[in-house]
Amino acid sequence: MGFESKLKVDYKGKTVVITGATGAIGSSMAEAFAANGANVAIGCRNTSRGNELAEKINEDSKDSGGRAKAFYMEMTDAGSLAKAAADIEAEFGAIHVLINNAGVNVGPDDRKPVHEFSDEKWSWIVGVDLDGTYKCSKAFTPHIIKAGGGNIINISSVVGIIPFRNQCAFTAAKAGVINFSKAMALELAPQNIRVNVIAPGSIMFEGTKALFYGDRERAEAMLSHIPQHRPGDPSDIANAALYVGSDEAASYLTGAVLTVDGGWTCGYARDF
Repeated sequence: MGFESKLKVDYKGKTVVITGATGAIGSSMAEAFAANGANVAIGCRNTSRGNELAEKINEDSKDSGGRAKAFYMEMTDAGSLAKAAADIEAEFGAIHVLINNAGVNVGPDDRKPVHEFSDEKWSWIVGVDLDGTYKCSKAFTPHIIKAGGGNIINISSVVGIIPFRNQCAFTAAKAGVINFSKAMALELAPQNIRVNVIAPGSIMFEGTKALFYGDRERAEAMLSHIPQHRPGDPSDIANAALYVGSDEAASYLTGAVLTVDGGWTCGYARDF
């Protein structure tokens, strides 16, 4: 049995580009859009993994009419992104939705206060998470304009709304993505392009399982901040993207920040 999207939104005839599409959230979004009939461009650096995901999606989405293909994208290389945009248009036709999902962050060993934070790590994170979102948006926007309009969805984080300690670069980059998205929403509305942000909270996948949820005490400490007292699933972000990217469901939504975080950013949730 193939992937089944619980949320039904008609994306037949639409082309959706997802960067960082082989990760947990990216692959869930790719599967969800294809299950709803979209042509999905899997943006990735590791094309072997991208091809494997595309093969799985194409098998699972036979009934929906969706299909997928992997395209090499290097978020720090404007030339790579421009080539990918041209190749995707040649393969699928008009491009309607761009999801800037690719992002990086340092692990626990490299999380340090600002005066000890690595300059190299700062440049790497800002270069991918913020500069990459800019470069990719710049490369694909003319194609979306050519299609008559569409949507850009930028993936930020709750860390871009409420800063975390010892993650200055990730916090700065993700906060930058939010205001950059609002600027684009102002600029591109006359071109019939909506630009919105999804800010995930703590989402369960292999990385967060290793960091937080593999240990009961650490898991409880994390969940004490979340009113719903559970981590999210990658499908929670995929379903949010299906809604935000739909002109039928969200036609009057632009410049918005949708937090998908179990209530984490509502306020102080711990007992005291």
